[in-house]
Amino acid sequence: MIRRKEQYNEASQLTVSHEIRVRFNETDPLGIVWHGYYITYFEDGREAFGREHGISYLDVNHYGYTTPIVKSVCEHKLSLRYGDVVRIETTIVDTPAAKMIFRYKIYDANNEIACTGETVQVFLDAKGDLVLNFPTFFEEWRRKVGLLK
Repeated sequence: MIRRKEQYNEASQLTVSHEIRVRFNETDPLGIVWHGYYITYFEDGREAFGREHGISYLDVNHYGYTTPIVKSVCEHKLSLRYGDVVRIETTIVDTPAAKMIFRYKIYDANNEIACTGETVQVFLDAKGDLVLNFPTFFEEWRRKVGLLK
């Protein structure tokens, strides 16, 4: 069976840049960020995106949905270190499927890409069932931000 890779467009106008400072507890004895924290940084980026664009976890929950992550990809390029102020760029990907795809770029203190990644989230209703079509509130949000005509 041949599977076709899905290709979607980043909605570049819907990118949020968010800075954080690397905390001591996120590093190993050499002061380098432990690899697992990059996923946490992606979440920091998603939360900043949600707050700025009115699609936060609390907003989604208000409408009776949750959006668990079903896939995450993380590619490490450079090490981050304790005390660095790093920038997380989070961009939503425009997709016709009933899911949210976010792409991330994490820049180190020298403004070089330290990490890239992607997460995919699906919609579950209040009973925990998978929703196969965009919820009405999310379609309205997509229209409001220019993803739907």
